[in-house]
Amino acid sequence: MIPDNIKKLIESFKLLPGIGEKTAERLAFSILDLEKEQISIFSESLIDVYNNTRHCEICNCITDKDNCKICSNNLRDESVLCVVEDSKSVFLFEKIAVYNGRYHVLDGLISPLDGIDPDDIGLSKLVERIEKYKFSEVILAFKPSIEGETTALYIKKILEGLDIKVTKIASGIPMGADIEYMDPLTIERALFDRKDMKG
Repeated sequence: MIPDNIKKLIESFKLLPGIGEKTAERLAFSILDLEKEQISIFSESLIDVYNNTRHCEICNCITDKDNCKICSNNLRDESVLCVVEDSKSVFLFEKIAVYNGRYHVLDGLISPLDGIDPDDIGLSKLVERIEKYKFSEVILAFKPSIEGETTALYIKKILEGLDIKVTKIASGIPMGADIEYMDPLTIERALFDRKDMKG
């Protein structure tokens, strides 16, 4: 009995992660309660995000400009580079405001079981950047998982021979947990208690 256009909207909401049938229905019907102007802003923002979001030419974080706000900020610490697996991790670290260095965003983590090799996550761009800008420390901030450990060890290995300190965030974050779901205090402690990745 649900009109076809509302069914289509429900199916659209179900494309989003974590949205099941009931939540999609609730969201779809709540759209009917919005003002026309709110609907216009909502639909325009979806199209704008799709059309105008790109990756920063320097750090690979998502942005709506050629270079993101962090890479464009001359007040950041130029000596430290924090390597993360995705843009959400950058926004999380920025939200808790405990780090003032530079970032580099990979295209995921190494996962041989899923067919994701080192060449698939943009490590060559990372190495080029490290060699060009002469950072004194590289912080590896990956989720504590097999993929995160594999990626951290691989990066440590390819940076051997360079005069650079390689650290990783401490394991106050439980194994298998996603960084985006951690509370700010846990992430802050993990960042400050980071460990030197000695060979």
